[in-house]
Amino acid sequence: MLKVVRLWECSQAEQEKLLRRSELDVSSAMPKAAKIVADVRELGDDALLEYTRSLDGARLDRKQLRVSEREIDAAYKQVDVETVKAIKRAAAAIEKFHRKQLPREWSTELQPGIRVGQLVRPLARVGIYIPGGLASYPSSALMAAIPARIAGVGQIIACTPPKKDGGVNGVMLVAADVAGIDAVFKVGGAQAIAAMAYGTPTIPKVDKIVGPGNVYVVAAKQVVAPNVDVDFAAGPSEVLIIADVSANPEYVAADMLAQAEHDPAAAAVLVTTSPELASKVCESLEKMLEENPRVAIARRALSKYGRVIVTANLEQAIEFANDYAPEHLELMVKRPTQVLKRVRNAGAIFIGPYSPVAAGDFAVGPNHILPTGGVARRRSGLSVLDFVRLPTLQALTERGLKRVAATAERLAKAEGLPGHAQSIKKRLKEG
Repeated sequence: MLKVVRLWECSQAEQEKLLRRSELDVSSAMPKAAKIVADVRELGDDALLEYTRSLDGARLDRKQLRVSEREIDAAYKQVDVETVKAIKRAAAAIEKFHRKQLPREWSTELQPGIRVGQLVRPLARVGIYIPGGLASYPSSALMAAIPARIAGVGQIIACTPPKKDGGVNGVMLVAADVAGIDAVFKVGGAQAIAAMAYGTPTIPKVDKIVGPGNVYVVAAKQVVAPNVDVDFAAGPSEVLIIADVSANPEYVAADMLAQAEHDPAAAAVLVTTSPELASKVCESLEKMLEENPRVAIARRALSKYGRVIVTANLEQAIEFANDYAPEHLELMVKRPTQVLKRVRNAGAIFIGPYSPVAAGDFAVGPNHILPTGGVARRRSGLSVLDFVRLPTLQALTERGLKRVAATAERLAKAEGLPGHAQSIKKRLKEG
């Protein structure tokens, strides 16, 4: 199933092909997403109810769009106690990590009479999209909502697709409640993005929309982006593992399979300096696949976007990883801290044999809503910083203004803005 590739034998074109993964091409989805957005913007709840019926198969009335307190109480009774405890432990870890990200307010006197500073102001209202589909992702509710709550966001709402019977996955509802989400609405797809972007009689308009979703969700985010802030497009999950001869092949295979079972378009890549390890990983993968209930999904992902690459040396492996810019990067090498110094591009980095991505997905604390498709070259994953603004402040005395007047007036003149210069001169003249 997986062919071992020797990187030094590949042409430039072949190496570029190895870097490819499932790209979220929204062009085909854009016309439909744009129509859905326009309909919701014009017709509000009526459009939501119609699309929920036609696309999700759920027949709801307006009062049923919002998850009720009774449904949340029922979810706690439905979900087993140990799962509820696990959700709460995960939430505590996520909160502990993200509190470290909170920026601080500060001020300082740069020069006599010139005081500057930075304030921290949270967004007023945020909307979270929580996907349904092949699996339920309550952890996404925790990862998106907890940083927003820590940032001090005034109201947090969420949209998630309902089941055909009009209900919502109980585990997801428990997670939403634990995370501090104020309201959950039974709306999915592009229609949910439109509702949060523009508001309806039932769903309030938000300042920012975050959370992963399918191609129609991503396309809808692009449609509404001129009117509301949106996060990055998170595509199919991916892992790249740098490993040397010291790595345990079964650990490597297990982590590749863990990504592949997510989605038929997920990517799992091993880059190793050891041909022997590469062969053992391939053998282990075959055995593990047959024991996995999601074997069909995982096999499709591995056949399309699975890679086992042997490099001439560790430096070449690191360079390939930086070019790939993976969502998740695992370092299973003898001296991971030395390799870490040369890592430039990755959404999240997992160091050593006992740091599987799965632990980070659910229980460690750092965010798992991460950039995919090479976007890690230019941005990081979701964080507290996504939910705050950092306005600056400037307070000048007359003495302070005199100190900067010549510089400001000269640059105002250079830019052809005499009114700017005059606003300074007038104060100093009258002073």
